[in-house]
Amino acid sequence: MSGNHKKSKRGLCSTLKYALVLNADFYENAHNTAHNRRLALTIVILAAVSHAIGTGVILLINRATIFALLVGLLIDAIAVVAGYYFWTLTIWKIGQWLKPIDPTYGDLLSPIGFAYAPQVLNFLTLIPLLGRPIELILAVWSLLAVIIAVRQGLDISTRRAMFICLVGWPLIQIAIGSVQILQQELVKLSS
Repeated sequence: MSGNHKKSKRGLCSTLKYALVLNADFYENAHNTAHNRRLALTIVILAAVSHAIGTGVILLINRATIFALLVGLLIDAIAVVAGYYFWTLTIWKIGQWLKPIDPTYGDLLSPIGFAYAPQVLNFLTLIPLLGRPIELILAVWSLLAVIIAVRQGLDISTRRAMFICLVGWPLIQIAIGSVQILQQELVKLSS
């Protein structure tokens, strides 16, 4: 097996490692293959599960009913995965608007999915008094990873990549906040 083939068949652990350290070469070589799409989606799903674990514990602490807990977990997990697809779409559309770009929407799914690697650590938000700061650090870390993924994937300047990513990022943060408010309302209703 050649060295290039081995590189393209990275496993989940090494993919997470390269994604977490914001390795620009890794993001540049995150070609749209079936293997990479599966890895990227796995990372996004792990991020959703990690976020849902944090939410679930908080809901349990607040004595949510089983129904509110299950609905809250489902909403939380779906929100993370939907946010991934929405942010990728936003990035792709803005990239097309700024300059005709070669990559398709599908071509961006793998590198942006890899950029969700910091969100796999979202369960750490359960640490008392540090949950919100950890959540913000992970959000900014993911934003930096997406900027690198977009810069490398679209072969554009860092400034343009930042602009493209920063347009969609606040929308994602607002959506996350809305989901958290919805979950709090579910707990109130179930009490």
